[in-house]
Amino acid sequence: MSLIERSTPREVKFSININPYAAGSVLAEFGNTKVHITASIEESVPRWMKGSGKGWVTAEYSMLPSSTHTRSRRERSKIGGRTQEIQRLIGRSLRAVVDLEKLGERMITLDCDVMVADGGTRTTSISGSFIALELAIQSLIANGELSESPIIEPLAAISCGINDEGKIIADLNYEEDSSCHTDMNIVMTESGKFIEVQGTAEGQAFSREQMDALMDCAAESLKVVFEKQKEALGQ
Repeated sequence: MSLIERSTPREVKFSININPYAAGSVLAEFGNTKVHITASIEESVPRWMKGSGKGWVTAEYSMLPSSTHTRSRRERSKIGGRTQEIQRLIGRSLRAVVDLEKLGERMITLDCDVMVADGGTRTTSISGSFIALELAIQSLIANGELSESPIIEPLAAISCGINDEGKIIADLNYEEDSSCHTDMNIVMTESGKFIEVQGTAEGQAFSREQMDALMDCAAESLKVVFEKQKEALGQ
C-alpha cells in the first residue's frame, strides 16, 4: 500500500510582468499563498567579489503586515532569524542553477514579499523566484548585455508532510503544516537533482521508508510546478 495520499500541489498560478519597473516580476500562488516577487539587476557585485569575473544572485524575503491572521510587524532595523534563514535558502537555491561566470560581474536580487501566507511561503518564493530570474536574464540577452543564458536548468520547491494517519501529502497549507508530524521542504532541479532538503520530525520520528516516500511525493508534485513555470514563460 502506498504511503502517499496526495502527490499533487494545490492550484499553482504564476502571473508574470506584474511590475513594469522590475527586470523580472511574478505573482506566485500556491493555493491561498501569494508571494509578489521582483528581480532587480545591478551592474556591480559585492565588494568581496570585485575582480573575480563572476556575478551574484541573492534574495530578500519579508512577510507583509497583514499576510497572516495577526498583523506582523515590519522588520525595519533588525531582520529575524527565520527571515534570514529563508532568504539565504532562496539565494542559495538559485545560485545552484546559475553559471556565475557567464552572468558576469553583475548582481541580481530577488525580492520576495509574502502577501498572503497559507503554508509553503518559502517554497512558493523559490518556485516564483526562478521565473523572475529567468525574465531578468531574458532582458539582459534582449539588450545585448549577455550573449547566452547563464541558467543551467530550472528549479522549483515544494513542501511535503506526514499527517496523523501516517500518510504523505504534498504542498501543505497552514492547517496541514500545523498538524503534520513531519514537515519537509525540498528544492529540486527539473532533472531530478536535489539542491536542498529540510526535514524535521515535529512529534513522531519518521522511518527511512517514509523519507523515501516524501522524496517521491515531492518529485511527482514538482512535475506540475515545472509545467506551470514553462507555461508562464511561454516555453
